[in-house]
Order: sequence, then C-alpha cells, then structure tokens
Amino acid sequence: MLRSRLRRQPPGLARRGLLAGLARRGLASVRKSINAESTGPRTMYDKIWDDHIVEGTSDGTALLYIDRHLVHEVTSPQAFEGLALAGRPVRRPDCTLVTVDHNVPTFSRKSFNSIESFIKDEQSRAQVMAVEQNVQAFNLPYFGMADKRQGIVHIIGPEQGFTVPGSTCVCGDSHTATHGAFGALAFGIGTSEVEHVLATSTLQQQKMKNFLIRVDGALPVGVTAKDVILHVCGLIGTAGGTGYTIEFAGEAIRSLSMEGRMSICNMAIEAGARAGLIAPDDVTFDYLRGRPMVPAPESDEWRAAVAHWRSLASDADAAYDRTVVIDAASIAPTVTWGTSPEDTAPISGRVPTLDQIDDPTLRSKAERALSYMGPLLERQQRSRAISPPDPP
Repeated sequence: MLRSRLRRQPPGLARRGLLAGLARRGLASVRKSINAESTGPRTMYDKIWDDHIVEGTSDGTALLYIDRHLVHEVTSPQAFEGLALAGRPVRRPDCTLVTVDHNVPTFSRKSFNSIESFIKDEQSRAQVMAVEQNVQAFNLPYFGMADKRQGIVHIIGPEQGFTVPGSTCVCGDSHTATHGAFGALAFGIGTSEVEHVLATSTLQQQKMKNFLIRVDGALPVGVTAKDVILHVCGLIGTAGGTGYTIEFAGEAIRSLSMEGRMSICNMAIEAGARAGLIAPDDVTFDYLRGRPMVPAPESDEWRAAVAHWRSLASDADAAYDRTVVIDAASIAPTVTWGTSPEDTAPISGRVPTLDQIDDPTLRSKAERALSYMGPLLERQQRSRAISPPDPP
C-alpha cells in the first residue's frame, strides 16, 4: 500500500508522516524497510539501497530518496540559480547542511571582519559571497566563516551527527564516500544533480555491484588506515572498484577509529568505486553519542536508532560479486612513488623498474609516471630489478 502511494505522490511525500520527527533529529534513516526489493540474505549496500527506493525499474535503475545533502560554495551556485529561475524552494532545508571550505584561506581568522577583506582571490571571494546570499535566500542551515563549526564539508557532517548510519548522503564533491565510514551510502554528485536533490530530495541512480574487501587479523605496529587503503589501491588498481560499492570488513577494519575508517572510505573512490562502506558498530555509536544532531544519549529515540543501525550489517550468507581477502600482517607502511594512488610500494621496498614490467600498458604508464617524477628517478629505475605486486 505504501509503495503504491509513493508512486502516486511527489517523491518522498508519503514518508513525511513516518519520518518527520526523526528527520528533524538527524535520523531520517531510522525507518522500517518499505522497499523490500531484495529477497534472501542481503549485503549492507543492498539493505540501504532497498530502503531508499522511491521508484525502481527492472534494469537496476532507481529513483532514490536522499536523506542528507551537504553543500559547499564551489558546486552550488549554478544549482541555486536554477532553483531561483524555476521558482522552486529547497524541499528539505532540515536535511541540508551548507558550509564553505574549498575557497577558505588557511591562515588565522582571529582578525576576520568580512569576506570582502579576508579573501583576496577574486574568484574564491565571489563563490563564498554567492553561497552566503543563497543560504539566506533559501533559509538553509549554514556554517559560515565566522562560525566556529565551519570546516571541511566531510568533517562537519560527522562532527555534528548530521552523518548517520543507514542514510543516503550526497555532496557535490568526489570525496563524499568518506561518510561511508558510518555505514551511510555516500557518494559525490555533479552540479545538476545538486540542484535536483535540493528540489526533490531524490536522485536517479544505477545500482552498483557488491565488492567485499576483508582485512583479516591484526595490523602490524606502525601500520595505519592510510597504509591499508594505499595497499588496497596498489593491489586492485585505480579501476579495480569500477562499477562497485566496496564494503570494507574484517578484524583489522573493526580495530580502526572512526577517523581511520573515514580515511579508508574517503579513498574508496581512488580505487574506482562509487562508494565505500563500513558496518556501524560500538565504535560508531560511541563516536555519535552526544553529537548535536542526534537524539540525547539514553533516550528512547537513541535506543531505537542504535537498534536499527545494528541491523544494517551484511547478513552472514550475503553474496558478493567480488571478494578480496587480505592478511593484515602483510601490510607494511606504504607510500606512493608515481602519479596514481595505485603506484604504491611498502616503505621497505623499491620503486618498480621498467624492465621487469611485462604488460605493455602498465609499462607505458610506469614510464610516464617515472618521467614526470624526474629524470634522475627514471634513470635509476631503469637499472633496478623489482616488479609490481601481482593483482589478486
């Protein structure tokens, strides 16, 4: 019955009564699954996807409900202009959070008086001033340069509790996958899509395939989350995750702090994935507890939220389209040597040599990277004997 109402009404309208109270508290994702598209065991990605379908088709394309929209000054001016020209409001101001970050100077703001005097670059100043005007025109929550909550867009969401497990989260920025560390389906969108989400709280998407990367065992001393994801990029390549949403799991992943998990999911796109996900657990809940935009700790709403969030983990027998298992003990502190995140090597290793790379495409790529890095490095690598790791 509910699905038929969703089809007849404007996108998301039937959800208002179900979600109104929770959405105001930062919990638009806490709901019964009203879109049971999949049957049998499901991955976390399947569960979140199914729960947000407004309208689906047999080819895997769906109109998804978007719970959270983060907005910044670079990809929003044209979107707001489009809304203004069409006379459309922002559909869910309470589920939208705007900040400035890309064009904000990094030096001290102790003497900050105005954008006009503080930002010297003309284009940067124009973009920041435009977003200030737009948030006033559309009455949107905004962390401006004089607000102590202002910061990098993918940091303020978690800091404020705006990012919550099980939600769909978008932003006009490629590193939106960072929020997947909280068990949110988060991905970057373009300017025209920014306008569409502002106007409708929906987005048409093609469902990705499921990719599990499991890191078993304990990480060696001195190995960080950044080493893990660089190791992954070197292993599967920057196109290895193309067409997939990657779920990161295993003991090593569970041992990471939320900041470490954010580093992992942030770089899922560097491996070609649409998004990265990590199942929420007690580490996640402890991080979110007491944040401004989540319910008060120990309240009935908080307990209901945590119970729902725990249910998001992939089912034990869920099937994945691709699985890679990594022994955590095999990961060393890792660095990049070339021009791509897949150009990696352990800190104890060497930059690969051209004469040991048999694949012509990989050899040509390495040659360009070495040339870019400098003639001395290129000459050195022509005489060394080491080959890149074999793909899984």
